[in-house]
Parts: sequence; structure tokens; C-alpha cells
Amino acid sequence: MQSLSTFEERLSVWTTNAMRSVFDLADTEVHLGVSPTNNEKFGDYQCNAAMELARALKKAPRQIAQEFVEAAELPDFVEKIEIAGPGFINFFLTNAALSEYVQALESDPHLGVEQVGEGKTVVIDYSSPNVAKPMHIGHIRSTVIGNAIDRLFRFRGFNVIADNHLGDWGTQFGLMLIGFRNFADEAALKEAPVEELERIYVASYNRSKEDETWRDQAKAELVKLQQGDAENRALWEKFIELSIEEFNTIYERLDVHFDLYRGESFYNDRLPGMIQLLEEKGLAKESDGALIVDLEEDGMPICIVRKSDGGFNYATTDLATVEARVEEFSPDRIIYVTDERQQLHFRQFFSISKKLGMEANLVHVWFGLMRLPEATFSTREGNVIKLAALLDEAEARALEMVKKSSPEMSEEQQKDLAKAIGIGAIKYTDLSQNPQSLVTFTWEKALNMEGNSAPYLQYAYARISSVYDKYHVQYPDMELSDHPIHIEQAIERKLAVKLTRFPTAIQSAAENYRPNILADYLYDLAQIYSSFYQNVPFLKAEEGVRESRIRLCRVTAKVLKQGLSLLGIETRERI
Repeated sequence: MQSLSTFEERLSVWTTNAMRSVFDLADTEVHLGVSPTNNEKFGDYQCNAAMELARALKKAPRQIAQEFVEAAELPDFVEKIEIAGPGFINFFLTNAALSEYVQALESDPHLGVEQVGEGKTVVIDYSSPNVAKPMHIGHIRSTVIGNAIDRLFRFRGFNVIADNHLGDWGTQFGLMLIGFRNFADEAALKEAPVEELERIYVASYNRSKEDETWRDQAKAELVKLQQGDAENRALWEKFIELSIEEFNTIYERLDVHFDLYRGESFYNDRLPGMIQLLEEKGLAKESDGALIVDLEEDGMPICIVRKSDGGFNYATTDLATVEARVEEFSPDRIIYVTDERQQLHFRQFFSISKKLGMEANLVHVWFGLMRLPEATFSTREGNVIKLAALLDEAEARALEMVKKSSPEMSEEQQKDLAKAIGIGAIKYTDLSQNPQSLVTFTWEKALNMEGNSAPYLQYAYARISSVYDKYHVQYPDMELSDHPIHIEQAIERKLAVKLTRFPTAIQSAAENYRPNILADYLYDLAQIYSSFYQNVPFLKAEEGVRESRIRLCRVTAKVLKQGLSLLGIETRERI
């Protein structure tokens, strides 16, 4: 095979050219390509152009389809073409073409995924916890959705800059500084630094509500920090260092990695210049002592870029951040992953960025909130679930499962497997949902071995690995590469067709910023494989057929492993 371009791409090019030729079409907005069918009895791909061309051609859709079928010369990878219903044109691929494609997938490191991102840079801004506060369950969605998008773009060849835009600046640090000097417990700081910093902040904040002089002192400490006071700067840097150190323990457990940790403070020096630019462009004007940008014409309320006390707002920092990222990275796009409550903020500063003429393709990927049924967790502090507690519980529950199912494993193996299953379950519960939906998390669904869950997919991969291992034990001298893949049985064909659609699933998941599209694909693939496994003999099949099926298993395992990896989920050879 010369190219691993997908059948959908190749067939769409062919149908588009053939339609234009048969009906002498010049420019048309009608989609002349194909899309995958959901039911194999209607073929592998379907073209719906006949219905859309009916008005322009002044013919019945079925007549258009009939004329097209009679006039067009089929490409060699299509076995037959049929007309269904009012004028659907259905294409059936040849088994030989499917066999050839799946065989090519087996040796392709990118599994047929086109490297469209080569030479392009994407900045992805996600997770972004606040300094001096422990990560809680509210951070899980931004972190795992952002990381999945990060992985998807890297796999497509993009140069990805993963930036953890920390909340490391603002009025709260005045309270932190005075609170640290008065309330810090050195022993607690060594034991659980970020929890102690949070305790200090809460104590200082509560004091400020009762004591006006405390508020004034906190403001004075903040001004000193902003002016570069060495002692306050050193303390502030300590808060950041301790926070990042603890955040990284969470990220390590989640297998999440960032290229940059640039907080709001990194862009402070740019803020006056940004205000000056807004004024020069005639975008900013004074209102009640504050500086605002009026976005009424864009259907949005005003956006404050400098408060009446001279302080800057998030919008100003975000505009300065875009400016810096464009200058440094010249990105193809900048992607922000945050919860739904920030939609207005992003619409506002995206609009202002455009008015400033910044050459930045800005994308806001917003997600719904995650909620938990009452009494789901045994560990609660107030009404905030710490992220570490969620991960601990996931691993503990998974370990119980592993001990029951695999008592013969060593304790070390059981813990390793429990980590992969537990953390995978947390991630998949989130990533298998449309990001914009509200997610209700339950352990029953997350750790279900039968339903649409990470453990189900991890088990599917392990089961395929077991088949492959048994083959090598029984036939140690056989070379699989000596036997080509042959698609003959209907279930083999169904599995092969699904494998050929992996690149399309990756493209769709990435370009729509919806990892759940990939999750759905993997679940469907695992279900088809299960039917394949149950309905045809493997190791007892005759030579040649046996090797072909084992190779199909191997490609399926490769796709499952890669797909799960792109969701940040680990696999194990044995469960």
C-alpha cells in the first residue's frame, strides 16, 4: 500500500470528482463525499449527495443516484455499489483492500493517523490550580480533558506546549504573607505543606473579616510584594515552590506532564503596556474610575481591564498572555480548557484580542461540572473533596478487585495493577462523556468490568495479549509475517472495517476537542473484538487462517493500547 490515507478520504475524493464529472457540476456547496455507515448491511460508506442535488439538477434523488451508479467507474478498492431508500448511495469495500490496509496498520507507528501537525505549534492551557491551595475534585476535568487533547495533538504531529497557568498572583497573597508570619506551624508545613498554607489563608481571611487593621496590614504586605520587597518575594516564591512540588505528586500519579509552569505573575511586566495598547487603539475608556472595554455591540457586558484602585483584572493578564505566547511560539492555535462558568470571560477577552489585531486562533474548550452522589467518599474535609483523596480511594477500591480476581499475583504486582485500573477508571469516567455534559461520578460505573468503563477496555486488551501469548507457546517456530491477513468471515470483516476507522476517530476527537469520540470508538472496537473472539476459532483454526486471525488480534491490541494511551490510561498485559 502506497498511502495510509483512510478509505473515507480516498472514497470522498473519488465521489466528489465522479459527481462533478457525471453531472457537469462546477461550484457547489453540496457535500459530495462519503461518511461511514452505522450498519454493515448498508455498506461501509454512504454518499447522500443525490438528495441534496435534487433541486439543482431538477431530478428525483433516486434518479440522480441511478445515473451516477450507471456512469461512474468504480475504484479498485470498492467491491460494489448499491442504491437504498430515496437515493442513498452505499459502497462496499473489497475484502482484499481491507486486508491490505489492516496489514499496513500493523507496521505503521502512527496507525494510519496523518501527521497534519508537522511544523505547527499548539499551546494548551489546562489544569491551572491556585498556589497555596490543595487540588480538589474540581481540577480533575480540566486536567484529564486537557491532557487528552494534549496527547491527541502530539500524536497528530503537532508541537504542543502544555502550559500550566497557575493562579500565583492577586490580593490573596497579602493575606497569605501576614497570615504565614502569624499562624504558620512549621511541623504541619513539613507534613502537608499545601494543606497548611490553605489553613493559614483561611485563618488570615477570617481575621480580616473581623479586624480592619488586619485587612490594612495585608494590603500593605501585598504592596510590598508588588514593589519587589526581598523578604515578601522570598516567602511568595516559597509558597509557589511548595505548591508546585505537591501538585507534581498528583500529576505524577495521573501521568500528566507540562512543558511550562507560568503563572499570572509571569506576565505582570506586560500589563501596563497592554493598557497603553488598549487606549491607543481607542478600545479602553474610563468609567467610575475604572478602565473598561465596551462590548455591547458584540452582545456582551463591559469588560473591566483596570480596576478603580489601579489593579488589573484577569482579562488584562489573559490579553498579555496571548501577546506573549504569539511572540514566543507563533502558535497555530491556543486552546484553553476550563469549566463552563468562565464562558463569558473567554468570549470577552477573545473579542478584545481580535479587536487588537492579535494574530491568534483562540479556542475555549469548556466543560460541565462533576458532581458526586452523597456519601460517595469516606474522606471529607468540609464540602471539598481533595483530589488526592479521590485517587487514593480509586486505587484502594481497585486493589480490592485485583486481590479477589488475581490472588496469585505478588503484592507489588497487585498494587501496580490497581493503580492502572483505579486511575484509569477516574479518567475514563470523565473522558467518556461529552465534555460539555454534567458528570455524576459513581464508583459502580467507574469500576464496572462489563460496561463502558476503563477496566472493561483494559481487560479487553489483556485478553488479546493472552491469546497472543498462547499462540507463541503452542507455535514457537511460526513466523506470523509469513502469513498475510485474509478477511473472509463477516465478523472478521466487521472488525477490520472498525480498525480502518481509527485515524478518523482520532481526527474527529482532536478537531472537536472531544476525547469521548475516541472513547466511544474504543468501546465499540472492544465489543466487536469480543464477538470476533467468541464466534471464530483462533488457535484451533487451520494454518494460515490461524495466523491471519492472530495478526488481526495483534492490530486490535495495538489500536486499543494506543487509543487508551491517548486518553492517558495505562494498560497491562495481564489482569
